[in-house]
Amino acid sequence: MIHLIWSVIVGFIVGWIANMFFHAVSGFWMTAIVGIVGSLIGGFIGSLIKRPAAGSMFHPAGFFMSIIGAIILLWIIQVTGFHI
Repeated sequence: MIHLIWSVIVGFIVGWIANMFFHAVSGFWMTAIVGIVGSLIGGFIGSLIKRPAAGSMFHPAGFFMSIIGAIILLWIIQVTGFHI
């Protein structure tokens, strides 16, 4: 349960930072969802570039890649014309 709460909090922070790049305005839950999905995208991109060390809990560039992933997600949303 704590992991889920932590994911929502970090997801909101990541989504909020990504929203600042696009001057997007969205509610708490949509911002958190953008951040969480962006973290998944960023984690995937990070694992393609370099695998984390064996036994590590997270990728060293995880927070930065989460922001990059959320920005990519917002860019895709903007290009497709989907409104959040």
